Amino acid sequence: MPSDSSTQGDGAEDMKAALKAASSGTLTINLDAIADNFRFIQSQTKAEVSACVKADGYGLGLVPAVRALDQAGCTTFFVATAIEGAELRTVLPDATIYVLNGLYAGAEQLFVSENLRPCLSSLEEIRDWAAFCQTGGSRPAALHGDTGIHRLGFQREDVAAVIDLAGAFDVSLVMSHLACADDIDHPLNEQQRLAFDVLRTHFPGAPASLANTAGTFLGPDFHYDLVRPGIGLFGANPASQPGHPFHPVVTLTSRIMQVKTIDAGDQVGYGATYTAKRPTRVATIAAGYADGYFRALGNGDGGTPDDSGLTVAIEGHQAPLIGRVSMDMITVDVTDLPPDVPKRGGFAELIGESVTVGDLARAAGTIGYEVLTRLGYRYHRTYTSSVGITSDLNH
Repeated sequence: MPSDSSTQGDGAEDMKAALKAASSGTLTINLDAIADNFRFIQSQTKAEVSACVKADGYGLGLVPAVRALDQAGCTTFFVATAIEGAELRTVLPDATIYVLNGLYAGAEQLFVSENLRPCLSSLEEIRDWAAFCQTGGSRPAALHGDTGIHRLGFQREDVAAVIDLAGAFDVSLVMSHLACADDIDHPLNEQQRLAFDVLRTHFPGAPASLANTAGTFLGPDFHYDLVRPGIGLFGANPASQPGHPFHPVVTLTSRIMQVKTIDAGDQVGYGATYTAKRPTRVATIAAGYADGYFRALGNGDGGTPDDSGLTVAIEGHQAPLIGRVSMDMITVDVTDLPPDVPKRGGFAELIGESVTVGDLARAAGTIGYEVLTRLGYRYHRTYTSSVGITSDLNH
């Protein structure tokens, strides 16, 4: 008879397999593609390429993402909050980490203990950091000036006061942020670049940074010393129009729960918004707006099977979305698929080769950033990597 320990081990493996089988869908994240996208951006500039990994690595997992980027040679990272920075620090003890949302009063000690650099965007923040450094010793921070986005950033009239206060700490970066970089012809891009040129003259010797992913493709005049790509690293388009040079990172598949045939004239889903014009086979798939599959993607007014314009892929065949998207389910028309293709327990591809993150975003009237950061927690996540940095990350 097997020992108790081996029996327990078999039981644990059985439970692991059962949990995987019970998962409604699988989100596969290709870490090699993240690394390749980082190297592609490096090939486009002479500036240092950093990585913006805020919002849990754009929803794809901060820890595996930064490990892949570290393997690719990235040494400087940007996060939104100090809490994100502290998590990143546990993974990369030697990385340079900037916190974009800056400094909240009373949080200074966390920046010190985790060796984080605040991006200071207001006179109040700069005064607080200067006062802290005057008593605790000079520490690095970025100065974030507003050149036209009018979101974060100190104003032009504040520059003289900023210069006086900045003597109390190490200005390790002067930065601003582009408002319209995804529109290559927008006049604000050049206006902001010229304003940034003026701003950086007040802090000679400090490295400068202006460009995000889209800004990198505005040309070398926008690159300065450091570029800060985010969305491009994760395989999505920074612009709204189709087409971009980045490798796709995400594949999303979800379970087929049921296949049934309805009569012409029958209606599908909440609100009965879709009416079948012919005898129709309907496959119900286990993904909904709770999983980041936007309610706006649903068919709202009936009509032909492809009214919504969006499809899923089932064994290489396209099946149009019909009816409304609900919290946990979508329905698709599989009438024209081979009879044996849609099967209970099989998978439909919601994001992948057939439907990209950008396709989904455009159909929902949003952007790829929101698609990635809204992907739900219920998917079984699988990380793939050819360099073996993910052995402990599949869950």
